[in-house]
Amino acid sequence: MEFIDPLLDKYVCEHTANESDLLKKINRETHLEVLQPRMLSGHFQGRVLSMFSKMIQAENILEIGTYTGYSALCLAEGLTPNGKLVTIDINEELASRVRGYFVESPYSEQIEYLIGDAMTIIPNLKSQFDIVFIDADKSNYINYYHLVFSMVKVGGYIIADNVLWSGKVIDASQHDKDTSLLREYNQLVHQDDRVEEVLFPIRDGLMIARKINE
Repeated sequence: MEFIDPLLDKYVCEHTANESDLLKKINRETHLEVLQPRMLSGHFQGRVLSMFSKMIQAENILEIGTYTGYSALCLAEGLTPNGKLVTIDINEELASRVRGYFVESPYSEQIEYLIGDAMTIIPNLKSQFDIVFIDADKSNYINYYHLVFSMVKVGGYIIADNVLWSGKVIDASQHDKDTSLLREYNQLVHQDDRVEEVLFPIRDGLMIARKINE
């Protein structure tokens, strides 16, 4: 996942706004106590997500894949005063930890944390979203995209994480299911004339798709 020189990455992070104390705590505790800590968005990507949300002045955000809550709290920083973020995860084992982090944050009243299968939960949501952040099981990225598209406002954004998949998407020798599906996802978004897109080589890749029509 190191797409730029580690020293350059260090310089970038040193010249990027700092994490809050709570985000530093989540970052530290996730790496010490939780399996697969590389799933955490982390300092630099977290600041990028926060900046997107603030630029958009999001009223409603949907996150698919909560993990330990780091990215949710970053996105929540850009919510309007009456805004709401819905975040969905299937992992019940992390629920107590994540709820504790949310309670510690200034956004606890604005975050709705749902445990279960996103494919069954999302059709029951009634909001129109300014941002949908997809960071869950790669096998369902295309399904999530189709499922949420009509729920995203025109001018809103669908952001998908891990779309470079540690560079495997450009390795012709890689044909595992997740790599193939991520290639397909990237091509789907690129060819969808209802959006304008840009693929950011940030951390493990962010595909940013802005909805321009239905």
